[in-house]
Amino acid sequence: MQDLNFRRKRRRSSDRPAKKGRKPSSGTRKLKFDDGRRKLHFEKRVRPGKGAVRAAVGWGIQIILVCAAAFLLVFLFGYRVSNAGDSMSPALSNGDVVLVNRLIYNFKSPSRGDIIVFRQSGNTHYSIKRVAGLPGETVQIVDGSICINGEPLTDRIYVSDIEYAGVASEPIELGKDEFFVIGDNDTSSDDSRIADIGNVQRDAIFGEAWFVADSEDNFGFID
Repeated sequence: MQDLNFRRKRRRSSDRPAKKGRKPSSGTRKLKFDDGRRKLHFEKRVRPGKGAVRAAVGWGIQIILVCAAAFLLVFLFGYRVSNAGDSMSPALSNGDVVLVNRLIYNFKSPSRGDIIVFRQSGNTHYSIKRVAGLPGETVQIVDGSICINGEPLTDRIYVSDIEYAGVASEPIELGKDEFFVIGDNDTSSDDSRIADIGNVQRDAIFGEAWFVADSEDNFGFID
């Protein structure tokens, strides 16, 4: 007698009719869970390229050049010397701070009327006077006036009616590197008329005073 099979055959999923409104699944669906944690973002650090390095090097070189130029300008044209006394009044007053051009006399010789800064051997401070006599000239003070080669000096000199002639009461022949200097305020000036100072040697001249940088009354260019 043939056994009876009462088990219902299971329908294959492909045999089942699709429900309305739902599409058949094409595979296993993944479930996503949000645990509320902040996601970590990892950024890749970008190293500076060659262009950035070159730019930095260029800026560095420019800064060095600017600093070097500023130092050179101050060294050559901005050296500060303080004027002591009133020997150069009214051009300079006691305590005026002047700037010295240290470069100019590398290209030319001091001229008559220049206000020079010099330091004689043995002195620890600088003196500031005006050039009256030039190398090769004969200087003498006669009747209160400076005479050059026997002729009264009237150009580029700011002193007159000199009361004290000193060693210049007799003719003084200047050597090839010697200058005769005098203060504009001759009554308060120790200059080439004094034997202890005498003529100024070329190598003793530090430079030309050209600007008053610190003064209550004389700020500006020096005449």
